[in-house]
Amino acid sequence: MRIACLMFVHETVTFLANRTTIEDFTYPGSPATGEALLNAEPRSYMGGFVQVAREYADVELVGIESPLWPRTGSGSGWVTRETFEHFTSAMVRELRAKGPFDGVFMALHGAMAVDGIARPEAELAHRVREAVGPKAKLAGTFDPHGNEDAQFLRHAELGFTVKYFPHYDSHLQGQRAARTLVRTIRGTYAPTHAVVKVPIITPTVMQWTGASPWMDLVQRALVWEAREPDLYMNVFFGFPWSDVPDAGMTIQAIANGDHGLAHRAAVDVADFAWRRRKELVRAATIHSIRDGVRHAAEAVSAGRTPVVLADHSDRSGHATWLLRELLASGHTGALGRVLIATVADPEAVDAAVPGEAFDRAVGGLADESAGEPVRVTGRVLARDEAGRRGGSWARIDIGGGSEVVISRYLTQIIELEQLRAMGIEPGAFEVIAIKSRVHFRRGFDDSGFAPTILLVEPDEPFLGTVRLEALPYRHVEIGRFYPYGDPSGPEVM
Repeated sequence: MRIACLMFVHETVTFLANRTTIEDFTYPGSPATGEALLNAEPRSYMGGFVQVAREYADVELVGIESPLWPRTGSGSGWVTRETFEHFTSAMVRELRAKGPFDGVFMALHGAMAVDGIARPEAELAHRVREAVGPKAKLAGTFDPHGNEDAQFLRHAELGFTVKYFPHYDSHLQGQRAARTLVRTIRGTYAPTHAVVKVPIITPTVMQWTGASPWMDLVQRALVWEAREPDLYMNVFFGFPWSDVPDAGMTIQAIANGDHGLAHRAAVDVADFAWRRRKELVRAATIHSIRDGVRHAAEAVSAGRTPVVLADHSDRSGHATWLLRELLASGHTGALGRVLIATVADPEAVDAAVPGEAFDRAVGGLADESAGEPVRVTGRVLARDEAGRRGGSWARIDIGGGSEVVISRYLTQIIELEQLRAMGIEPGAFEVIAIKSRVHFRRGFDDSGFAPTILLVEPDEPFLGTVRLEALPYRHVEIGRFYPYGDPSGPEVM
């Protein structure tokens, strides 16, 4: 049994000005092929798929040359058509040259947006299908922030989506994909699908599954899977920062030959989401930058530290709104020691020399939402050039035990270990300011590390805020979604 494995992922913020290019996907280690691809992300989809597939003695895996995550992460805009064609065409040529294959596994995201291609993941599946023929079985794995509908499953037999946010179960979904793909190839699993589009669109900061109502929505899907053997539920939360026609929430159900079961399960979960729509779109409290810093000072005074100030709205990484407010508040001493991690500014990173003074304006200007550059003065503590995906950082001591970390690209501090790898002990600070929506809860909330967590955004209705109606959508009719219009309810596709 020969199974080809490939990967093509990007979470595209189409409102950012910088295009995502071939060069962004090309760096030491990417593209990857053969064993290098199969070992590229051992804790994620590919790792889970490879682990289980290699438990079968009769399965051969072939790693097809694929780009890994772009060095910009999710801090970049539209993927250019040239980039999509470059990598997809190379994959198709290799599939044809190295075939035949019994199956293909595709590690995807679901929120890639490409100039001129409405549904890139579905288009990739279509081209893979043409390359390997009608008998091969296709499976994909997805992030819950995918903007998906029924199109991918018209070309592929299987799809498996992460259920938790933060994304704890990507490795598990890779395992499921391997096990079910092998069964499908052997003929013991006959996939049948049901897809329901739910007209709800929400900022990602609302979608934390560690608390109600998003926890309840995921639990509803999990209960269906627990009750019904061979049933798999996909809950796509949607990614509103991609201006694409399939934006918004989607529920998929995949059953073993029982379309009636798939239909009942998908409709039930979709109806559940619709009944809870008011709670889903208002699931988090968002503070202004100024109010968030004030509440942080109150928490420091009361001893509820460390305090996490999470600027969920920064999509480029260059935003300086929180940096400016924290520096302005620093002279009062009410915040204690503050760690600001991070502000993106590649030129500032290059200018930082360990042990020397630092005095320059950083961040800002990437787009309207980033604000103006802010002057940072102090001493460079350290700089690293070995960051993942070509990234790097510099630590600046700004006095009073406080630090600013400057990064080459948008950097979400998700785990405490990320800071410790920079030589920073998180527990030494009363306030930690980061750029993250929900991912950070993995290290700061679920662990019990930070007793006070404050989500903040600037006052202006800029890109990334909870005010989606302010975004210049061209392909999304925002009035067709709750809470910006009055749609009638879920629609079976």
